[in-house]
Amino acid sequence: MKARSEALALLAGSGTADFAFRISQVALPLVILRETGSVAATGLVAGAAGVPVLLSPWWARRARQWVDSGPRLAIVALVSAIALASVPAAAGLGILSPELLIMSGLLLGCGDALSNPGRSALLADTGDRWGDGRAVQLLTWQDGLRRVGMLLGPTVGAIAVSTGLTNGLLWVEAATVAGAGLLACSVRAERAPDGVVTPSIRASLRGRPEVAYGWVVRGTGCVTWFAFTLGLSVLGEERGHPGVYLAAGMTGYGVGSLVGTAVSLAVVRRTRPVVTASMAWAWSGLCWVGMGVWTTPPVVAVMGALSGVTVVIGIAAISVLITRSSAGAERRALLSGQSVVVNAGSAAGMLAGGPIIGALGAESALIGSGLLTASVAVLVLIRCQTAVHGRDRDHDVGRAA
Repeated sequence: MKARSEALALLAGSGTADFAFRISQVALPLVILRETGSVAATGLVAGAAGVPVLLSPWWARRARQWVDSGPRLAIVALVSAIALASVPAAAGLGILSPELLIMSGLLLGCGDALSNPGRSALLADTGDRWGDGRAVQLLTWQDGLRRVGMLLGPTVGAIAVSTGLTNGLLWVEAATVAGAGLLACSVRAERAPDGVVTPSIRASLRGRPEVAYGWVVRGTGCVTWFAFTLGLSVLGEERGHPGVYLAAGMTGYGVGSLVGTAVSLAVVRRTRPVVTASMAWAWSGLCWVGMGVWTTPPVVAVMGALSGVTVVIGIAAISVLITRSSAGAERRALLSGQSVVVNAGSAAGMLAGGPIIGALGAESALIGSGLLTASVAVLVLIRCQTAVHGRDRDHDVGRAA
């Protein structure tokens, strides 16, 4: 019962904080634009927040292991809440500046680099105490709550902004993040014994090649994600229906991801995780190809939904690989590494995505990105199958001898 209550506290904190984030992201650019008058400044917080996450393999190796209990997670959440609150506070005082936005983003990024893998690791550890198979179940539920926020949050945020709430939404997010930290205070520590060497992300991958393969597939999908978001935005603008194609794709993807959350555990428990992940992103890539070939809002919505189902199943499969093969400090390092892969891939894709779409066109970018994603997934699948056959052959030879 204790483990279950701790898990529910972590899930409630994670879900409410992420939902508040999705709502506030509608208001944040508006607040910055009104206060600074600079369009370029609207992305400073998000851009600066990504830097500490991308550099976390170097600076956060020991720090991420420190976040091994609910009270310590609450301390990190308080720091993040202060970083979030600094923006509406400065706006209210009329002193919002690019320098303050960058500092807020950097502080927020440090908090994210520690709290995201720390919360996931605590959730998985709590699941281990709750019962067999609960770790991956809790991580899947956490991802499902995040996707509910992705689907509903922007709409709620837009409605709130239309009623005049802008600064208020940023205060709500800061308070929600602090509250999520307080909810975690009851979670007990999963502390490594004294004298245990803090593992690096690279060291934690040793003996776990399938986790690395899963990261390759997921990282490729993150890099090519720009074709879906930026590509559909550009496509709608070019065809005189601004926002329609992106809205259709994201709505379909959101609905599909919720369906995927409901079925993913049943799928990954009956299949080889790395094979499932490879097939999931291969199918997702083919969905993007379909969007580029048959580019109408209904087709985009259907393909987005199919992509959402498969991506969630792929993410659950990688969670199975990590939770089954690791615990404690190594699991925390692997979850941190996964966070870096996702953020680095997404940042690289968004950075290169604009010029690629400008040179090739939105449809060609969708087709090319989809083919690249599917090709990498198929290559990983072949590599894994070859490795399995090689192990089976060695086993048979050894048994015959």
